[in-house]
Amino acid sequence: MQTALLIEQLLNGLQFGVMLFLMAAGLTLVFGVMGLINLAHGSLYMVGAFACAAVAAATGSFWLGLIASLAAAAAAGAIVEMTVIRRLYERDHLDQVLATFALILIFSEGMRWLFGSFPLYLNIPSLLSGSVPLPGGSQYPLYRLAIIGVGVAVAVFLWLLISRTRLGMRIRAGEADREMIGALGVDIRSLYTIIFALGAALAGLAGALVGALQSVQVGMGEPVLILAFVVIVIGGIGSIKGALIGAVLVGVVDTMGRFLLPRAMELVLDASRANTVGAAIASMLIYVLMALILAVRPRGLFVANA
Repeated sequence: MQTALLIEQLLNGLQFGVMLFLMAAGLTLVFGVMGLINLAHGSLYMVGAFACAAVAAATGSFWLGLIASLAAAAAAGAIVEMTVIRRLYERDHLDQVLATFALILIFSEGMRWLFGSFPLYLNIPSLLSGSVPLPGGSQYPLYRLAIIGVGVAVAVFLWLLISRTRLGMRIRAGEADREMIGALGVDIRSLYTIIFALGAALAGLAGALVGALQSVQVGMGEPVLILAFVVIVIGGIGSIKGALIGAVLVGVVDTMGRFLLPRAMELVLDASRANTVGAAIASMLIYVLMALILAVRPRGLFVANA
């Protein structure tokens, strides 16, 4: 097997993992601090992608589209939190699931009404349209490396925010004892709105970045949301470090499994069956990984705020 091809697939897995981290970080903040199951988080990913595609098409600037994706997703998240989510904190998880599932339908139909049923497309900005050489002589897209860099930067930002700022102190305290910090004079409602908007902005950023690699279309967030839930279960609910490590594990295992297993199956099966069987097994790998980790550490790899 060529070394360059193996390195390329590892980088693809890392890039996929970083995208999942941007989704899972906001999800784990909301679930860890608020105790809220938010099935509509994938819809905020879709909002960010559509906002970026629409603004980039209107202005010709991907960077303005990127800013628009952050603003649109954060604004949508804040509005949803104040109008719908705020009424669900004291309700049981079934009510939260039903209400946020309804939000998925509302967002999907809203995007279809605004942009139509046909997909939109984003061009990779010219600044990042080149490639870089890999060992072995192949080339790797610069844009995918930039996504990895953005993910690392966001991880550092969230670590500094949670561990070094007054807002982070309130977030940690809110997760530990929300009644106590409310009694100490912290505005819980505003804090929750800020957390929800931050998580929504991260989801929107992920949607915008991935939108340049695939089409932007209605319903694009739900498959990613499922994987984001797998990530936070593996990493530990409420843990940013766990979200990062879990996302990288899921991204690399999924990508390398889809790359290696069909080739391994060719040793015992004919080519057509090997591809089918290998792809089927590869699609289950991340769930097997989740089951193995939970068998050893039922609460995930890391505790909250770790």
